[in-house]
Amino acid sequence: MTSANLPNDPKNWGKTSPDQEERKFFEGPKRPHNDGARLLRIMAEFAKGFHTLWRVGPCVTVFGSARFQEGHRYYTMAREMGRELASVGFTTMTGGGPGIMEAANRGAKEAGGASWGCNIKLPREQHENPYVDRFITFRYFFVRKVMLVKYSYAFVCLPGGFGTLDELFEIAVLVQTGKVRNFPIVLMGRAYWQPLLDYIKGTFVAEKTIDPLDFDRFYVTDSASEAAKHIVDVATRDLGLGYRKALAKAATGKP
Repeated sequence: MTSANLPNDPKNWGKTSPDQEERKFFEGPKRPHNDGARLLRIMAEFAKGFHTLWRVGPCVTVFGSARFQEGHRYYTMAREMGRELASVGFTTMTGGGPGIMEAANRGAKEAGGASWGCNIKLPREQHENPYVDRFITFRYFFVRKVMLVKYSYAFVCLPGGFGTLDELFEIAVLVQTGKVRNFPIVLMGRAYWQPLLDYIKGTFVAEKTIDPLDFDRFYVTDSASEAAKHIVDVATRDLGLGYRKALAKAATGKP
């Protein structure tokens, strides 16, 4: 039997990507030393993230679509959320790109708060927005998601697509399984999220694939001020945050 006929031959895996390095990764098994070099790159990316973000201050991560532009109601909502987070002393952390991410960073910066971004290299759509005080660009989605979780006291999900759902449910699983504490998970945009919430309650809860408590963890609102108040209440009451606005101000580098 030739190597081309072996089940574990890379040519038989049929997975591909436009990026040459990613194409090599998805081709299938490699000799251990090849994956060892990749492991070192991943470790280096984690180290870069830890080194850059250790002074971010108490922050809240805002998720949402890159596709909503200025003038859209959800862009406006995210901008208000950034302003409110700044007003109560939190750093606003986003994926650093356009759309909802840009709006949240913009609102925070306009209000004099700290505005940070964790960007990702993509073939299209993703580019750094101009409203971040500091940003870091990642190659690997999973490294980026660790950074967006590691430094936050709460997570705000505005309307988005596959990426936003991925981030939302990853946070929900981490809280559900006790891998992280019971951080606030805020869903902004009632009308947008209601069909998903109906499905979760009517199917997941009804079929007992999750507990009712897992569903009740979502805080749903259209009000940025309500969301910010809820986050402050939980962070100070349940998570032990010694709440001082100066902590977040330090992350801007401003006096």
